[in-house]
Amino acid sequence: MSLLDEYYNSRDEDKRLLSQHGQVEYLTTMKYIHECTSRFDSPKILEVGAGTGRYSVALAKEGYSVTAVELVQHNLDILRSKLNGDEPITAIQGDALDLSSFRDQSFDLTMLLGPMYHLYASEDKIKAMSEAVRVTKPGGYILVAYCMNEPTIIQYVFLGNHLDEVTKTSSLLTDDWHCKSEPKEIFELVRTEDIAMLNSRFPLDRIKLVATDGAAHYLSDFIDNMDTETFAKWMDYHFATCERQDLIGASNHTLDILKVRG
Repeated sequence: MSLLDEYYNSRDEDKRLLSQHGQVEYLTTMKYIHECTSRFDSPKILEVGAGTGRYSVALAKEGYSVTAVELVQHNLDILRSKLNGDEPITAIQGDALDLSSFRDQSFDLTMLLGPMYHLYASEDKIKAMSEAVRVTKPGGYILVAYCMNEPTIIQYVFLGNHLDEVTKTSSLLTDDWHCKSEPKEIFELVRTEDIAMLNSRFPLDRIKLVATDGAAHYLSDFIDNMDTETFAKWMDYHFATCERQDLIGASNHTLDILKVRG
């Protein structure tokens, strides 16, 4: 069993986006998904790394034609358990590095909302993006989610009191405080310049880079205890600021919205 299988087999991935502070990421991602789908009459959607189907199943239940690809069998089983058989969705096991079962230019919207969290080698990131570009139609959109470096430094290293661990007894940090992830760390952490460097290899135009959860993880307990009215105001604030590029690197998660040239 791989480290990734072990991690997700022991984790309630759905729960992460169901808390009130987790809803910030979910609602933000769905907002921008809908912005992209609104450009097409009947968009065909591919989600690569669909996890337990938080997005794919929701979109299929809205009537969108969805293909969901997930590597971890445990996650795929949960995804399928949410379906009643009427949704226009195909859910299969597969790898972001090999989408050869799909023809070129098959989808209007391709989403990688998880794979870049777990790809550590540059060649794997390039391969995953290359496959996403290949299967997306010219003029179509690619949405890619990332985990950002600075929140981990602030929250794990300093607030979590792991400074000695990462600076004295391991080689997890560069001199300029960039985390050096390996598969055993599960998550790959990036900065905005890393994302830009990857994008530069492909015929893509960035539409937006969005802070999908902003300050939500820093204030998770506070946000979880907000009443409905206050949380609605928080979301108003978040949506007003989540595209501000001076705040992007401080968000735990970002969403890169790209358009395929053509």
